[in-house]
Amino acid sequence: MRATLMYAAGDVRTETVPDPTLERPTDAVVRITTSCICGSDLWPYASMPASDGPARMGHEFLGVVEEVGAEVTTVRPGDFVVAPFAYSDGTCALCREGLQTSCVYGGFWDEPGQQGGQAEAIRVPLADGTLAKLPGGTDTALAPSLLTLSDVFGTGYHAAVQGRVEPGKTVAVVGDGAVGLLAVASAKLLGAERIVLMGRHTTRTDLGVEFGATDVVAERGEEGIERVRELTGGEGAHVVLEAVGARPAYDQALGIVRPGGTISRVGVPQYEDAPVGFGSLFGPNVTLTGGPAPTRAYIETLLPHVLDGTVDPGKVFDRTVALDGVPDGYRAMADREALKVLVTP
Repeated sequence: MRATLMYAAGDVRTETVPDPTLERPTDAVVRITTSCICGSDLWPYASMPASDGPARMGHEFLGVVEEVGAEVTTVRPGDFVVAPFAYSDGTCALCREGLQTSCVYGGFWDEPGQQGGQAEAIRVPLADGTLAKLPGGTDTALAPSLLTLSDVFGTGYHAAVQGRVEPGKTVAVVGDGAVGLLAVASAKLLGAERIVLMGRHTTRTDLGVEFGATDVVAERGEEGIERVRELTGGEGAHVVLEAVGARPAYDQALGIVRPGGTISRVGVPQYEDAPVGFGSLFGPNVTLTGGPAPTRAYIETLLPHVLDGTVDPGKVFDRTVALDGVPDGYRAMADREALKVLVTP
């Protein structure tokens, strides 16, 4: 079959690899019908050393179950399914608490040795806890929106939930990528009164306004902080959803959160040091939260909003490629020519 491999920074290839097979009785083999490139894939695309490659890529996919192991009971061949970006058994204490990204038996598709979702098929470990059945078939026009349940919609929603977004609150979203835009949509779903989107790409922030942003701030750094504080009467936002992962985004979040507020980070941090002392978080009683989103926990909550059209998260996809076009899809996203690229094998 065909699959995507990253050999080093900037070196992505579509190659022929062995077909996946069942290795354990808890496995399933899924034929992938739709996948995509994630903004987080751009971090290794910019910096991965050749010594770490080749790595199979992709952690978001829809597909049809083709084969299941003897112990799999929740899905069967022919089922249309979505997989979250982390696999999990669904029964450990942490999974039962809705924290599947910390499953004691699970892991992430992008870890060494795992198969990636930017491919024609994949072996899914712990299929019962990982895969979620979807209504309809693979030809549904909702496929792009259903795919967002794998990662970006669930991640934006996780940011809002962890940030304790609720009616009456002012929310600021740092970042106009797919996660940031769907954090806007999630804040609206949870009843935020005012949603300030911080981004400078007009085509993206226009979509953010469609998703529910009431204000857009294009300025960055101190100018951006000052502008948000002007919009909020000098107080700052009750909740800041940081959807980038770079240190400047954290600093911006710190500058616009109000005393007693919450910073919720879901952008994969590309830094280790961040101020948390008396002059930053401790003194003004600011809560810092966030982390890898357990998107499996949110699929049943968000699916009805996709099916009834309350939210159309598939609009974050603005380019579609076949598997052989994935390398150029990476380039287009890295060059800011595309927001998020859909992949159809």
